[in-house]
Amino acid sequence: GGRRVLRGGRISSYSVFDFFLRRVMKKTVLLHSCCAPCSAAILEWLLSNDWEPVIFYYNPNIFPDAEYEVRKNEINAYAAKLGVRIIDGDWNHGGWREAVRGLEHEPERGARCLACFRYRLLEAARVAHEQGIPVLTTSLASSRWKRLDQVSEAGRWAVSHYPDVEFWDRNWRKGGLQERRGALIRENHFYNQLYCGCEFSMAALKERRGRQSEEARADEAAARQRAACPACGDGA
Repeated sequence: GGRRVLRGGRISSYSVFDFFLRRVMKKTVLLHSCCAPCSAAILEWLLSNDWEPVIFYYNPNIFPDAEYEVRKNEINAYAAKLGVRIIDGDWNHGGWREAVRGLEHEPERGARCLACFRYRLLEAARVAHEQGIPVLTTSLASSRWKRLDQVSEAGRWAVSHYPDVEFWDRNWRKGGLQERRGALIRENHFYNQLYCGCEFSMAALKERRGRQSEEARADEAAARQRAACPACGDGA
């Protein structure tokens, strides 16, 4: 996203901020990671473009704790495979619940999600500041479950508390990364979860599955009817 800049006589898709980072600042970046599936293509891109990523896994929204451990173990294993440093944040689900108090009944991709992103990215900005890492970005901007405008707003708000940290506001779905994400999920046999992580998104998933089941039963009934009476189809 952002304006394009001229590089070597060619128009590049890098934003002005991308160009500034690559030419002036240190090329170390803290990648707030929500999970391995959403992070893999970003990590591959960063490593192939001379960046030194440091992963920060901080997702106290994930519920239950067994689900959290599965996702954490997977990103730890993938980081070890790549030889990338990873920082493990605490699973403080109680603190996260306080951060979203009063928003429990908000719909997915609503105000609760923005509060969630702020809570997680503020901690990521603090860690970047303490580690002396000048750039923060997040795999939240690659997920199909997230609103990019909310991720952007939360990231910019988080780094406003730490003047020495810049938020790399990039759409990590573009540039072929969404397709590469799918390929890496298959190649690495990642556990590709079907809900964002919190108990509220889990409830929404159950509702979706319920609707899908009803649709599936209706489709099956229609198929059985067509099989029993082929001449009855197509309005005959």
